[in-house]
Amino acid sequence: MKDFINGLPKVELHLHIEGSLEPELMFELAKRNQVQIPFQSPQEVHDAYQFHNLQSFLDIYYQGANVLIHEQDFFDLTWAYLLRCKEDNVVHTEIFFDPQTHTDRGVAFDTVVSGIHRALEEANKVLGISSQLIMCFLRHLDETATLEQAISYKDKIIGVGLDSSEQGHPPEKFAKVFQKALNEGFLTVAHAGEEGPAQNIHDALSMLGITRIDHGIRCVEDEVLVAQLIEDRTPLTVCPLSNIKLKVFEKMEQHNIVDLLRKGVCVTINSDDPAYFGGYMNANFHAVANAHSMTKNEIAQFTRNGIEASFISDDEKSRLVALVDAYITKE
Repeated sequence: MKDFINGLPKVELHLHIEGSLEPELMFELAKRNQVQIPFQSPQEVHDAYQFHNLQSFLDIYYQGANVLIHEQDFFDLTWAYLLRCKEDNVVHTEIFFDPQTHTDRGVAFDTVVSGIHRALEEANKVLGISSQLIMCFLRHLDETATLEQAISYKDKIIGVGLDSSEQGHPPEKFAKVFQKALNEGFLTVAHAGEEGPAQNIHDALSMLGITRIDHGIRCVEDEVLVAQLIEDRTPLTVCPLSNIKLKVFEKMEQHNIVDLLRKGVCVTINSDDPAYFGGYMNANFHAVANAHSMTKNEIAQFTRNGIEASFISDDEKSRLVALVDAYITKE
């Protein structure tokens, strides 16, 4: 199963590019940009990655982002992630970025987008990895100006999302900005039902017009909602190792992703913030397979679901499905 997973083509739909900032690169960029960080070594950073909830993670996450200043920094960050994609046989990725994390520090929106986009273009040519870029609003900051900035970059940004802490920031707070984003032609996704209740999933679907739920694992609190997700094939971009690291589940054996898969929910496996949560795509697949007895076909269904849920053309979806089918036949 380990070899099967390693060779399986994969699609990632829930990855925060700032969350792929490895301690070694954090130190390299801090030195290059002469930024003070509260750690003496990469190992100290690793040791600090013991989170007891989402907020304790976010506190250190925003500290780390301070080293990202220039366009080349964002290129280097994205390129390092894409090399890991190549290693893990990720053939398509749809990454999130949080412009407010940077514009609030005085970094220009264009600097962020241009660096990331340049790396994505290079990966398509050199590594054969296709991609899409999704801009997320941070729930605790004002989102209106950020959408205005994004409108000029529709050629690079396909959609908008919603992340950061759900507590105190329900979906209805963002109904107006999401409606405006839809009017501008952006696709929409949102984090819901991770630390927040199943009601947040209901509300994100009805109030924000989203086509994909990020996380969504608390949907099981509402049987009617689960039935609706199955009927509508609404995708959940689940992040198994992240859920364990943030204590959503105590151990992987308790995780509900396999049960949801078998019920017919369009669940996908993703890495979320892999530098902080202990693993990229292969590690997440292995963690689920090691904790749950699964067939190879069930494992491959995570990729099939990812292809179905992705924001790519039907022709490209057919090509990727054929790639997965050929791999399984060969196996």
